[in-house]
Amino acid sequence: MNDKKVYVAYTGGTIGMKPSEKGFIPEYGYFSDQISRLPEFMSPDMPQIEMHEYETLIDSSNITPEHWYQISQDIESRFDEFDGFVVLHGTDTMAYTASALSFMLEDLSKPVIVTGSQIPWSQMRTDARDNLITSLMLAGNYDIPEVGLYFHNRLYRGNRSRKLDASGFHAFQSPNFPALAEVGTRIQIKEHLLLKEPAKPLKIQRIAPPKVVILSLFPGFDADMLEKVLDTDIQGLVLMTYGMGNAPSDDKNFLSVLRKASDNGVVVINCTQCYKGTVDMCGYETGHALLDAGVVCGYDMTPEATLTKLSYLLSSELTLEEVKQKMQLNLRGELTRS
Repeated sequence: MNDKKVYVAYTGGTIGMKPSEKGFIPEYGYFSDQISRLPEFMSPDMPQIEMHEYETLIDSSNITPEHWYQISQDIESRFDEFDGFVVLHGTDTMAYTASALSFMLEDLSKPVIVTGSQIPWSQMRTDARDNLITSLMLAGNYDIPEVGLYFHNRLYRGNRSRKLDASGFHAFQSPNFPALAEVGTRIQIKEHLLLKEPAKPLKIQRIAPPKVVILSLFPGFDADMLEKVLDTDIQGLVLMTYGMGNAPSDDKNFLSVLRKASDNGVVVINCTQCYKGTVDMCGYETGHALLDAGVVCGYDMTPEATLTKLSYLLSSELTLEEVKQKMQLNLRGELTRS
């Protein structure tokens, strides 16, 4: 029998929902009972499993930083007892949770695999079985010292993943970083891509409810609207810009609003609207204008990673300048700098 042990935190999501007259619904105990009879659990390749089903199952559209902290505490409380961890989660905000956990679980030395499904386990044509079984095997049998997101034959770095498709099985991709593992007839781990195992013990950093806003530019964007958003108690702004990080350079009011916000202690991060690619604020005059206004480069971070990383840093005891500096450093493999 496999002596590896995997702890499963079942937080909710489509994967364990039950059919009803009103559609699929979560029901405490239903999913745990369904998988307890799974014959694959008897395979010598399968690690020993302990499932913790959350008493109040969470629709991922309702996820908050408090839930992220609850999941982190759950993992921390059983960390020494298990070889790996699987978090079952709804797909809608899965990339946010995988990103958040990657920052909150400091000095992580064991696999934490976040997964779920597009179709519930109870249905004949479900993707739940493969996503769950493979995630369990990855978490129990491989040394992957980071938070990953597994979906449809690929293991991605959690803070590099994005939901691409609302209904297809290949729902997630990692636009700016290769998959950590590809799963076919064999499981191929790309060990050279994995983060180094830390020497320090695990600790968790809580993310306070973020006073961070994401705004996307569009032609005709009104600087007065931006000023109203910034004239609040927000601490950070993720500005989704065009292409390589460009914004209107001839709108003096727009640039003045950004400069004023930066001078007043709001951390403004430049993140591209493009699905793939990186911000280069020195490439064009329109990008350089943002740099002159105090905007910080987000490089090739996803919006999910940018938001959760900024929230994580603002929840620490760092100074404003330290937050800006660390936003541009690669902390958990979330960005690439040339």
